[in-house]
Amino acid sequence: MSDLDLLTQSLARSVKHWRAVRGFTLDVLAARAGVSRGMLIQIEQARTNPSLGTVVKIGDALGVSITTLLDYEQGPNVRVIPAEQAVRLWHTDAGSYNRLLAGTEAPGPLEMWDWRLMPGESSPSDPHPAGTTELLHVTAGELTLTVDGVEHRVPAGASVHFEANVPHTYGNTGDAPMEMVMAVSVPPVT
Repeated sequence: MSDLDLLTQSLARSVKHWRAVRGFTLDVLAARAGVSRGMLIQIEQARTNPSLGTVVKIGDALGVSITTLLDYEQGPNVRVIPAEQAVRLWHTDAGSYNRLLAGTEAPGPLEMWDWRLMPGESSPSDPHPAGTTELLHVTAGELTLTVDGVEHRVPAGASVHFEANVPHTYGNTGDAPMEMVMAVSVPPVT
């Protein structure tokens, strides 16, 4: 079985599991996530490989991380994630990228990311659910963080946190690559 097949089946099991835990019908989850009921049925039957955006919407609606939705290995309470298992979810030809390093539920989704943005590049993000917090630490270059239309400069060695329930963009307006580590905490679904 291919890794893609394992991920598709894991996603199917996870969406069904978390939908049951939350007590959501297909219609409720579809409305919360902004995806069609038919798409959810296909996902829960492992008949489709949805886009990353769709998986993020479903995870946000269920209040669980992407890592939890795609984790097909059951393990002990301590889990070491080898470097080669970090998942690159976004990249550009110029060399910008992000990688999901690790994630857990504590008590809501908690994710840790590694980012690199090349000069002149940016990555916009839609608002996350209310109560979502992002914590970033810039390790190289300078981050131009725009939160709800207001630009903030974050130099190497500095950190920033913000409520991510508004539109925000990570950008590099400098002339050197920008690198940062980011943690995202999403509140549990009630």
